[in-house]
Amino acid sequence: MAVILASKSAARRAVLTGAGIDFEVHISGVDEDILKDRLLGEGASVSQIAEALAEQKALKISQSTPGLVIGADQTLDFQGRLYDKAETLVAARERLQHLRGQTHHLHSAVVVAMDGQVIWREVATSSLTMRDFSDAFLDGYLQSEGAEALGSVGCYRLEGPGAQLFSKIEGDYFAILGLPLLGLLELLRAHGEVPA
Repeated sequence: MAVILASKSAARRAVLTGAGIDFEVHISGVDEDILKDRLLGEGASVSQIAEALAEQKALKISQSTPGLVIGADQTLDFQGRLYDKAETLVAARERLQHLRGQTHHLHSAVVVAMDGQVIWREVATSSLTMRDFSDAFLDGYLQSEGAEALGSVGCYRLEGPGAQLFSKIEGDYFAILGLPLLGLLELLRAHGEVPA
C-alpha cells in the first residue's frame, strides 16, 4: 500500500525521510485561506483550524488516490490569535519582534485518510518561549536565513539557526517541525508500512 504525504512542506518530507519511511508526495491544492476564513467566522480555535486543514488535505487526495494519505498542518497561536506565514522579510522581522520575550503555541495536526475516510488523527501542541534577543541578533538571523524564514508560521526553523531564538521549549520536537511522528509511526506499523 502506498504512503502519500499531502503536503509540499520540505520539513515534513525531511521528517518522514529521516524516519526511513518510503512515501510519495501529492500536493492537495486545498485553498487554505478560504477554509481558514470560514473556520474563523464559525468561531473555531487555532488548534481546530490546524486539524481541519490537515483533514481536508488528506481527504482531498484520498478520494482519488489509493493508499494511506497523510495530511498535516500547523498553526501558530499567540495570545489566542491565529498567525499565518509572513510574506516578506520585513513582515518576518515584525513578527519576531512581536514574539520576542513571549511564549507562543504551535498546534501541529496530522490526519491519515484511506479510501476517502479519516482513519486516524492527532493534534500536538507545543509551547515555545523566545528569549529577549537584540535587534542586531534579529537582523543577523534574518540575513542568514533569508527566504527560509518565510517557510514556517513562526519565521524559524528549529532544526537550523532558529534554535537560537529560544530560551525554553516544551513539546515534541517532530511536532514543532510540523509532523507529530511517533503516533504516526505506530499507525504505519499497524498497516505493515514499517517493520514492527
